[in-house]
Amino acid sequence: MKKNKNHESLKNTKDYFAVKKGINGLGLFAKLPINKKMKILEYFGEIIPVAEADRRGGKYLFEISSRRTIDGKERGNIARYVNHSCDPNCEAETDGSKVFIWSVKDINPGEELTYDYGKEYFDEYIKPKGCMCLKCAKKAK
Repeated sequence: MKKNKNHESLKNTKDYFAVKKGINGLGLFAKLPINKKMKILEYFGEIIPVAEADRRGGKYLFEISSRRTIDGKERGNIARYVNHSCDPNCEAETDGSKVFIWSVKDINPGEELTYDYGKEYFDEYIKPKGCMCLKCAKKAK
């Protein structure tokens, strides 16, 4: 993944977000405008070996290398509430052992934050049930 450098970042994330019901269960919503190319959040949690991640399973595992995964299941990790979309307004970027969520579009208050979870996650968890993101929901109608 490419790295964004020299872009604006949010200082106090609690002022910017609300966790509430979204298109796929709980989602993360903007409370204030967020500009394009802003570092929004860090996806954090316990860093574990991939073998341990495979043993634990779960929806909040974020692979950061071929050997390490972040288990982001703790509720303090509000980045775990950013849902999947096939037309996202954010992207996740790995920087060493850290993962940051960046805005790729201007995001308005009330808008849900989303990023593309990638092919492996999509095929395993989303595809069997059908994608419910706004883009796919509109296509289905």
